[in-house]
Amino acid sequence: MPKISDAEWVVMKALWEKAPLTTNQVVQALASKAPWKPKTIHTLLARLVEKGALVCDRTEREYSFRPSVEAKDCLRAATRSFLSRFFDGEVAPFLACFLKNEKLSSEEIEQLKRILEDNQP
Repeated sequence: MPKISDAEWVVMKALWEKAPLTTNQVVQALASKAPWKPKTIHTLLARLVEKGALVCDRTEREYSFRPSVEAKDCLRAATRSFLSRFFDGEVAPFLACFLKNEKLSSEEIEQLKRILEDNQP
C-alpha cells in the first residue's frame, strides 16, 4: 500500500469521490478544498502515479486519473501505521487516550458500543 502524505490524501479523496477525472477537473474539484496552484496539484498527481496510488491515462491532449487503490484499504493501512507508531499497534491504549481528551455525544457513545459488540469474537 503506498504511503500517502496529508496533501496527497486531499487529492485522493477527490478522485475516490468521482473518478476518472482529468487534470483540469481535479484542479477544479480542489479549488474550494485547498489553496493550491494548479502546478502544485499537477505535482501531487505525478507523485501519486509514481507511488502507484493513481493510474494515468492519456486520451488525445488530456490526462485522466483514477485510483488504483481503494479508500478503505488506504485508510486501514494508515490506521495500522498510526497505531504502530504511537501505540505499539494496540487499539485499547489509543481509545483510552482519545476518550480522555474528547467529549462524545450520547449518539457517538452508542455507535461505539454497537461497533464493539459487532467485533466480539
